Formats: sequence, structure tokens, C-alpha cells
Amino acid sequence: MLGVWLLLWGSVALGGRADTAFLRRAHDSSGHCTYSFTVASPVEAACPEAAGGVPELRAELAALAARLSRLESRERGAAGSGPRGAEPGGARDPQQVAAASRLEAAYGELLRAKSRLEEEKGRLEREKEELGRRLESSAQEITRLRAARCPPGKEGPGRDTLRAPAKAPRWEPQPLSYQELQSERTEVPVSRLLEETALGRPGKEDSGCGQLVWVGEPVVFGRADSIAGKYGVWMKDPEPVPPFTRDNTWRVDTVGTEVRQLFQYEEAEQLARGYPAKVHILPRPLESTGAVIYRGGLFFQPRQSRSVARYDLRGETITAEREIPGAGYHGQYPYSWGGYTDIDLAVDETGLWVIYSTEKARGAIVLSKLDPETLEIRRTWETNIRKRGVANSFLICGTLYTVSSYSAPNATVNFAYDTATGSSRALSIPFENRFRYLSMLDYNPAERQLFAWDSFNMVTYPVRLSRA
Repeated sequence: MLGVWLLLWGSVALGGRADTAFLRRAHDSSGHCTYSFTVASPVEAACPEAAGGVPELRAELAALAARLSRLESRERGAAGSGPRGAEPGGARDPQQVAAASRLEAAYGELLRAKSRLEEEKGRLEREKEELGRRLESSAQEITRLRAARCPPGKEGPGRDTLRAPAKAPRWEPQPLSYQELQSERTEVPVSRLLEETALGRPGKEDSGCGQLVWVGEPVVFGRADSIAGKYGVWMKDPEPVPPFTRDNTWRVDTVGTEVRQLFQYEEAEQLARGYPAKVHILPRPLESTGAVIYRGGLFFQPRQSRSVARYDLRGETITAEREIPGAGYHGQYPYSWGGYTDIDLAVDETGLWVIYSTEKARGAIVLSKLDPETLEIRRTWETNIRKRGVANSFLICGTLYTVSSYSAPNATVNFAYDTATGSSRALSIPFENRFRYLSMLDYNPAERQLFAWDSFNMVTYPVRLSRA
């Protein structure tokens, strides 16, 4: 029908110029359907070559071809029952096909990108787990690397000068993890160990000094029954004065802002039962866990001060108080566990000590020997051991020892500073934190044991010393 209609329309458009007209429909070189009309001229028997054809006829034919093209497009849009834009026979518009292809390609790329992101997420999670596992073993590797910087047998991390402490080499700040993790194993000759008392601690009569070579497992003597006893200090007097004896035991629970109660027990068994024989109320509150009992007096740091005071146990009064020049206090230079442990008192075979740090020392441990009656400073040593880098410390025979961690179950006694030589050395003596929060550690030279407070628990550690 369309062809007949076009033929009639073409004849009318020509206005009767020809008696006969022919309509041809065929594919051109590009595959498109084309229509062509052949009309005989009523007046010319031949086309004049020189004139180049009839312009009017050519223009009409061009217009007719354009109209036919538009009609063909409309026919494709209306024909058949396929999707809009489809040609008869189900063929789709090439532009729509191309657009659909681009959309499909983009969607596929999004799916592939999502898959890559999920793979990357899984890889990062696996790396996180691996880093967590490696973190646990990194301390040992750091220890080995740090130890390589100072081989055994050579001079330790540094020296202080006994004759002129002020001229001692300055301590350079180091990362907190350096001294927490640095460790070297100290080899003890078998012959030296054979000279020890048979696998036990020396008797109380043995006052011989030597180097610390072994710390035993903790023995629990008592446990605090309230939150105030999570941190604390307990002790015995190594040189008691009448009416007190070596059996008397003392305890202070240090959680709180107004710590004034000093509990007195007739013996350690009474401490285990939790019934004190007497409670002393101190005239001034003490700070932290650095107190000690020595020669009939409680030596402690009054709260928020850089002073040290002596409380007489018989007269129940403060008999001496002295400021420690430049000492940090109330959180300036504590041990690694915190607790305002800036000023720590200690007793050993040689007398009374105070352990602290100053701005001049830049956080390094400073040791001072005190007169137990007047608290006058007799002598001072500046070490090269960072106070914040260790968990606690104690003195034996004039040598300062430090503990690597307050919470690691398998900690070590990791440094020693000898005041006789002014030198320090790295150690690796096993030390067990059984209850994982060591807040107090002191040495009792009469008992030849370490007294400690480990998360509510009052414990002791047997020790062994080498022969001098």
C-alpha cells in the first residue's frame, strides 16, 4: 500500500510531466532502503550534456527523497508490536543498542569494582590480625636489637661520676618503650651459685652483700577486702626499736585523697586475718605507695608536696620533715604505672634512700641517701635510667634494681645501678606479676625478701644474692 501511495503521490507532484513513471526500491551500498523514480521527459528525447541536467527536476527529486526518508522513519516507529524504535522484523535502533551496551558495560565495571573493594577489605583485615600476632613477639625482637648496641662485657648504658655528680654525662631522652623492652641476659657462673645457701634464701644472720641473681615465686600473705586496697603498701621494720619487733607488720591502703590510716599488726598471721591491733591516724595524709618503716618511724611523702616526713610510731607525731630539692611530685615523674609514685622511699643494708627525678635530670632516676633522724641528704647520684620507663624499683646493698613491667606476667628485673661504681648494667632476671598490677615493691634486708602489693594482694618474693 505504501508503494502504491507513493507512486500516486509522485505522479501528482510531477504535475503530469511524464506519461510513464517507474518507482524502484532497493538497498544502497551501505545497506539502507532507497526509493527511486524514473520519469520520461515529454519534450526532450535526450539529456543535454552541456547543460548539466534539469535543475528544477533535481531539486524536486531531492525534496521527494527527504520526504520519503521521513516517511520511512515514521513507518519504522509505528510498524510491528516490538519495542519503541524497533524496525519491522524486530531490529532495534542502533543508537539504543549502543546505549544499552554502554550501560551494561558500566554496570559490569561497578560490579568488578565492588568485588575488588571486598577483596581489599578482606586483605586489610587479614593484615590487622597478622599485626596483632606480631605485636606480641615484637618486644623480644626489639630487645635483641637494642642489646646489640651494647654487647655484654662492655660498659653499660652510661656512667655517673661519684666525685662530681653534677658533671656526670647528661642522660638523653629515649622512647618510653626503649627501657621498658631493653634487656640483656646476665650470665651467672655455676661456681657462684654453688656458693649460695642450698637453694634457699640466706639466713637472717647472714648480712653479706652481693648482686641479685634470682627472684623466686610470689607468696601471698593477705588480701585487701575493699576497693581502697587495690593499691597499697605493707612492710616490716628491719631495725625495730622497743616496744616493736620484727614480727610487727604495717599496712596502708592508698586508694583515696585523704590517706591517713596506718594499720598495725602484731604479726603477719594477724594481717592475713584482717584484724589490726591498732590504727594510727597520721597528722598529714600521705601520697602513693612509697612509704617505708625503719628504726621505729614511718617515712612517707606528704600529699602534693616534694617533702619527706618521719612519723614516730611511739610518740605518734611527725618528728622530721625535709624538702627534696627539685624533686618532681604529684604525677611529674612517676613509675610507668602512675599512681603519683614520684617520690619512693627504700631501705637496704646501708640505710635509708629516696628515689625520685628532677627537671634537671630530665626524668632520669635520682638517688639520695638520707639521714634517718634529720632526713638530711648525705649524698646524691644521678642515674641514666628513665623513671617512667620502669614499673618500680628497690635497693639491695647499695645497688638500685628496676622492674620492667607492672602488669606483664613474665616481667624481668631489667636494670641495676651500682652506687659504689656509678655504673649501670642491663639484666634479665625473671620476675612474676601474678595478679597483673604491681603498685609497690620494697626490699627488707632483715627478711632478705621483697615485699610487694599486687592488685589487692600482699605478697613476698624470696631473693638470692651472689657472694661479694
